[in-house]
Amino acid sequence: MKILITGGAGFIGSAVVRHIINNTQDEVVNLDKLTYAGNVESLLEVDANSRYTFEQVDICDAKELERVFSTHQPDAVMHLAAESHVDRSIDGPAAFIETNIVGTYTLLEATRSYWNGLSAEQQTAFRFHHISTDEVYGDLEGTDDLFTEETSYEPSSPYSASKASSDHLVRAWLRTYGLPTIVTNCSNNYGPYHFPEKLIPLIILNAIDGKALPVYGDGMQIRDWLFVEDHARALYKVVTEGIVGETYNIGGHNEKANIDVVKTICSLLEELVPNKPEGVESYQDLITYVTDRPGHDVRYAIDASKIERELGWKPEETFESGIRKTVEWYLNNKTWWSRVLDGSYSLERLGSGENK
Repeated sequence: MKILITGGAGFIGSAVVRHIINNTQDEVVNLDKLTYAGNVESLLEVDANSRYTFEQVDICDAKELERVFSTHQPDAVMHLAAESHVDRSIDGPAAFIETNIVGTYTLLEATRSYWNGLSAEQQTAFRFHHISTDEVYGDLEGTDDLFTEETSYEPSSPYSASKASSDHLVRAWLRTYGLPTIVTNCSNNYGPYHFPEKLIPLIILNAIDGKALPVYGDGMQIRDWLFVEDHARALYKVVTEGIVGETYNIGGHNEKANIDVVKTICSLLEELVPNKPEGVESYQDLITYVTDRPGHDVRYAIDASKIERELGWKPEETFESGIRKTVEWYLNNKTWWSRVLDGSYSLERLGSGENK
């Protein structure tokens, strides 16, 4: 099987690429524009593998997409390419509309054109797997409910609204044109190779550098945390075993308040890096509460019982085991994140709501 993966140099995409190359005999064509969050150094362990190919292409470029499909003749598409940072979407929503909506449309049309040229048997076997987020469902504040595959959409941010739109497009291309699509919506991912603008790597790297640990509002926003390698296993299971037209929610069964995540990281660093930066007595002393971002959802939580029941997937990592692996990875891979930080990103929280 040959799988075309868009956004394969990103955080989740690179985990999926590594999982497929390291654990199956399938071929991967990684299509990535290489924006600020795309990093081919996350793929060094598979780069020389004969079953791996890289194409630097923008999903908004219809001609290049046509060339890629014609050249590589994939059996499935896993669509992960997206602008994915809520804070950045607040400061500059245009890129999210362009990539997540227009880009998804352009990819769907390129896929449909290619799919129409396949034999009936190939068409039946083909899959277009769209990878999305639980943020399309909105907020669970004040309830004990969980997001299910039937939860109505109520996106809060420009990012989640753009992903909700792309989900609807994917389902429409199945309903209208018969393109065999599947959608997955996941909870917050964390783990190795995570771009340092996101909460967990930001806290780790700021703490070992003796910098402030910014926490929005009171830090009581609750998220369900999913170890990225567990997610990669789930996504491969869906693209190979999932039923056309179905939606599968993927979660880690690990609801944690943001402040508790930050304090857990601080406790691990007390153990793993007892020699603190000058002037720091306790890593928790670095916690700094900052103004909450606009439209900040209070709680997300996924009911992942359907994918466990129907496809036999469940997470292998608890939050405690996964966060330890994550902290240890960052401590042991300074070369990777040092190169990321050589760019324009400077370990700041984005999303003040002010244009920049």
